[in-house]
Amino acid sequence: MFDNLTQRLSTTVQRLTGRGRLTEENIREALREVRVALLEADVALPVVQALVERIKVRAVGQEVLKSLTPGQALIKVVRDELTAVMGTQNASLNLAATPPAVVLMAGLQGAGKTTTVAKLAKHLIERKKKVMVVSADVYRPAAIEQLQTLAGQVGAGFIPSQAGDKPVAIAKAAVAAARREVADVLIVDTAGRTSIDQAMMAEIKQLHAALDPIETLFVVDSMTGQDAANTAKAFADALPLTGVILTKVDGDARGGAALSVRYVTGRPIKFLGAGEKTDALEPFHPDRMATRILGMGDVLSLIENVQQKTDADKAAKLAAKVAKGKRFDLNDMRDQLDQMLNMGGLAGLMEKLPGVSGLPDKVKSQVNDKEVHRMMAIIGSMTKKERRHPDLLNGSRRARVARGSGTQPADVNRLLKQYTQMEKMMGKFARGGMKGLMRQMSGAMKGMGGRGMPPR
Repeated sequence: MFDNLTQRLSTTVQRLTGRGRLTEENIREALREVRVALLEADVALPVVQALVERIKVRAVGQEVLKSLTPGQALIKVVRDELTAVMGTQNASLNLAATPPAVVLMAGLQGAGKTTTVAKLAKHLIERKKKVMVVSADVYRPAAIEQLQTLAGQVGAGFIPSQAGDKPVAIAKAAVAAARREVADVLIVDTAGRTSIDQAMMAEIKQLHAALDPIETLFVVDSMTGQDAANTAKAFADALPLTGVILTKVDGDARGGAALSVRYVTGRPIKFLGAGEKTDALEPFHPDRMATRILGMGDVLSLIENVQQKTDADKAAKLAAKVAKGKRFDLNDMRDQLDQMLNMGGLAGLMEKLPGVSGLPDKVKSQVNDKEVHRMMAIIGSMTKKERRHPDLLNGSRRARVARGSGTQPADVNRLLKQYTQMEKMMGKFARGGMKGLMRQMSGAMKGMGGRGMPPR
């Protein structure tokens, strides 16, 4: 997300960073490029005009021109205004209601609403909430069965409904059932609709009146660009929305919707959905997103992701094992790769690291999860003894592992080389603690930036 915008904006702003003095003329020139970059990112025109004007007013004032470091001052202005457009502060869910707190989900057809219901349920369950879900979508074939399957995957309670039932009756019965089960939260899925479908809009208004939800969230596909903001506004005019969830942000390189929705609708973005997995939902932080747009990374979100998605017990056991001088083996490597995928994969991790936007496109395009899955397949084709004792992997064994994993011997050799590097890294950690590990990782990242990943 934001790949194109990040590249254009970071290049434009960084060009001015090293200058000891800025003038109104070169600021105006930079703002013209910012304007083009925003329009190419499919940001709504009113948002572009307002954002550029606000940056201009602050940039040509004393805040920037009179600063000792004008380039850095300009970056701060751009970051602050991007943050302001997207909502200034993180808008968390409001669940301050007599249980069950009801969350009503509305959205267009095909926006990924039912999947988002499951993702939100998982997000709340991880925060020690008892969650139940119900489908009031009596129109789409298998919609109820889909939600039941997803609820089972994330551990949410599922309240049955039938295609022949009335949506309002389903909703009222679900509230009663959630109350009996002493659920903290009830999430109500609804049928996909369009803003011009008067009958369906009337139905969701009836649902809202019957439920009186504490949260009414609009789920919208970010890949529709500024149309996402316009559609969200149409729903906001019809319903008292409390927030927006942008889906499919992993497939949107432009990011215009995230910059437009808050400004156009007046409703905050509360979550971003990236990918099909049920844990692919992250809270939306405007300030962190602004730094990501400018290529500064998002280290805070990365740290939170690591804390939430890594297995603390496994990490503690691995640290204790290495500290005792025991060997880091291929089973340990496979666990680390698996946890990396759970945190959003290589691409998801990289976009949160500062400076990644400055890497060549060729390098960034080669950083993907296919290589991680290939490595895990290779390790999976080894015997238990080989995983514990990698030195056993001679030429004939490597050829057998390659055949079993559908790869080439060169792939197995590359994996073992990467394993050796990880083993050394863990040795650094055992001998020098975190500082030693960070020095080793820094060298590895520099090497990757200089050489790129091996071609496939």
